[in-house]
Amino acid sequence: MIDLHSLYQDIILDHYRAKHHSGLREPFSVEVSHVNPSCGDELQLRLDRDGDVVGDVSYLAEGCSISQASTSVMSDLVIGGTVEHALGLYDGFLEMLEGQGAVELDEDVYGDAIAFNGVAQFPARVKCAMLGWAALRDAILRTGGEK
Repeated sequence: MIDLHSLYQDIILDHYRAKHHSGLREPFSVEVSHVNPSCGDELQLRLDRDGDVVGDVSYLAEGCSISQASTSVMSDLVIGGTVEHALGLYDGFLEMLEGQGAVELDEDVYGDAIAFNGVAQFPARVKCAMLGWAALRDAILRTGGEK
């Protein structure tokens, strides 16, 4: 039998060790900075938006493995998709984390993001997992939202 807890820990550690889309890139439409004051995680995120498509997401992050891995996973999920889809993913991911383990995401839609389900049981870590997602949402809204 597969130990999902260990598998999820491995996914998070893999994304932490090999952060996808890490390093600030150009061109970009907007740059935002977010800090998690409860633990000191910092994130600088760039969004390149082409109409209603997320053309690119790049970032520099300092902080715990959860915040950095979550940002890596988020960037994989949203690049090349629509802004509306990215905002929908944000809503679902937040719902899962606030659901304290009662909300499960569709693996076909969320991929590696389902590994953060266990984080939902640790309220102090929810802000860590949401840091990159909150920065993405902020960047989208600064570029005009879903328009």
